[in-house]
Amino acid sequence: MEEQTLDTIQNDHVVQIAYNLNVDGEEIESEMLEYLHGHGNIIPGLEQPLTGAKVGDTLEVIAKAKDAYGEFDPDSIITVSRESFPPDFEIRLGEAMRLRDAAGHIFQGVATAISEDDVELDLNHPMAGKDLHFKVTVLAVRPATEEEKAAGHLQYGDCESCSSDCGEDCC
Repeated sequence: MEEQTLDTIQNDHVVQIAYNLNVDGEEIESEMLEYLHGHGNIIPGLEQPLTGAKVGDTLEVIAKAKDAYGEFDPDSIITVSRESFPPDFEIRLGEAMRLRDAAGHIFQGVATAISEDDVELDLNHPMAGKDLHFKVTVLAVRPATEEEKAAGHLQYGDCESCSSDCGEDCC
C-alpha cells in the first residue's frame, strides 16, 4: 500500500513543483519550488488543491485572494512621521521597503505618498486582494524526514554552524 502513495502528495511529504503564476492576465513568476506539504509553508489556496496530486500531474489552480495573501485591507495603510526614518534612509515611492518598528519587528511596506512631514505606507502584501492563477506540474514527492516534520519546514544547511545573523535562509 505504501508504494502506491509515495508518488501522491500528502501531509508530511516533501513536494517539488514547477509553476507559472499569472495575476490579472500577466505572468508574474515561473519557478520551481520545494516545500513540506501540510504545514502551511505555501498559501492555502495552492496547497489544498495539490493534496492527492501525483508526480507528473499538471493542474490549473485559481487561488482566491482570501486563500492567498488575503483581501486588501484599507486599515493597513498608515501615515508615519518622516522623523521615524533614519536620516540617511532613502524612501522610494511605490517600492517595497524592509522596515523595523520601535519594538524591533521587521515588516514590509510600500510608500504610497510622501510629504515634507509624513510618509503614507501600505502594509498590505503586494498581492493582497488578487486572485492568483497557477499552472503547476508535480515533479517529485518524497516522505519528509523526522527532522523536517518536527521543524515544520525543510531543513537547509548546517544550522549549528550558522552565525547569529545568518537569517531565515539558513534552516
